Amino acid sequence: MVQKIVCHKINKSYEGDGITTHAIRDINLTFNKGEVVAIVGPSGSGKSTLLSLIGSLDKPTSGDILYDDKKLADMKKNELADFRFERIGFVFQQFHLLPTLTALENVMTPLFNRKLSYNKNERSKEILAKVGLADKLNFFPSQLSGGQQQRVAIARAFVHEPDWLLADEPTGNLDTETGDSIFKLIFDMNQEKGCGVIYVTHDSKFASKANRVIYMQDGYLINID
Repeated sequence: MVQKIVCHKINKSYEGDGITTHAIRDINLTFNKGEVVAIVGPSGSGKSTLLSLIGSLDKPTSGDILYDDKKLADMKKNELADFRFERIGFVFQQFHLLPTLTALENVMTPLFNRKLSYNKNERSKEILAKVGLADKLNFFPSQLSGGQQQRVAIARAFVHEPDWLLADEPTGNLDTETGDSIFKLIFDMNQEKGCGVIYVTHDSKFASKANRVIYMQDGYLINID
């Protein structure tokens, strides 16, 4: 179990047409085991970029990200893939479900080509039942509501029992009532599994539910509550 994530002097910039865009500027942060942290700020503030760096979906231009004593930058591609599978679960605003796979098959996708001690099919059914979709196993994404699709995405993120759940605007495409139920589900899983949760949100109501709130603007960390 990863005890903490440390971001040390993280910077991220992009080059294009002779212009340098600074998305993240000199960020120093520590996230502790089991805590729930919200990242908020206006559009373009660097929230999603920071989350993708923490989750190893992108690499910083400079600085280090450590999971305990392991630097992500020191890992080879295959090591990073294994580490991401074992330690991190992702939930995105757009769900990213595969349209030709059923709910059950979508949840099982992180487990494909993995030698595991448990039955992949049974584990996937179990987690779908936990998110209230035991009766939707064989439904395709097009047959599910937006809230149900996000529940499938959450089940997929939790199926391998990661140490950390990273969620980027997980309720951005959902109505208020459905958004409330999705956040309750995430917080319930945090309590039950003990995983840390880091999520990006524009909604102050959802941000206020976190243990800590990190405020960003123009790539800078401007405040922590």
